[in-house]
Amino acid sequence: MITVGAVLFPQFEMLDLYGPLQMYGMLSRSFEIRTVAETAGPVAANGGPDTVAMDSFADDQAYDLLLVPGGRGTRVQRGNPAMTGWLARAAGRAEWVTTVCTGSMVLAATGLLDGRRATTNKLAFDEVAGAFPAVDWQRRARWVMDGRVATSSGVSAGMDMTLAVIGEILGPERASDVARWAEYTPVADPDNDPFAAKDPAHD
Repeated sequence: MITVGAVLFPQFEMLDLYGPLQMYGMLSRSFEIRTVAETAGPVAANGGPDTVAMDSFADDQAYDLLLVPGGRGTRVQRGNPAMTGWLARAAGRAEWVTTVCTGSMVLAATGLLDGRRATTNKLAFDEVAGAFPAVDWQRRARWVMDGRVATSSGVSAGMDMTLAVIGEILGPERASDVARWAEYTPVADPDNDPFAAKDPAHD
């Protein structure tokens, strides 16, 4: 059983979190999902309902795979030592570390992306890349897998990245099963990133 630690913080983006968790949840015999936040209990999403954090950072729970969503709250969390300190420790014990959208900015704040290839939401690309120049940011990428660290572009791209991670862990046939069960047509090519071209500064 692979334990997924889904990280919560105020104003996280709902699809960043729940899109990937839906994919893992369809393989409940292989993945156990747990939510974790600085403090256990309800955490408000950006524009949506609360999600309950099962674990707190103080619990020091180990997770095999970490999922860090993006959202408006990442701008606060990148400077929150409770978040970045915990994330650095948790990532050091995890087999996989994954981020969606501007969740990569929070991971970059730990220093763990320095020298690695990574991507982020294209509408926030210049902001994120400018804040963390030691990261090898990939502007045109639906997702990037650098070893066992996977980062995705914005929002819906997290589901494509998650299917790729499932393919690495359980095999591509299992990832195809999940996409079929979800009635979802994934982007299977990580370099197929049509939204990069929609960045007005780079048309």
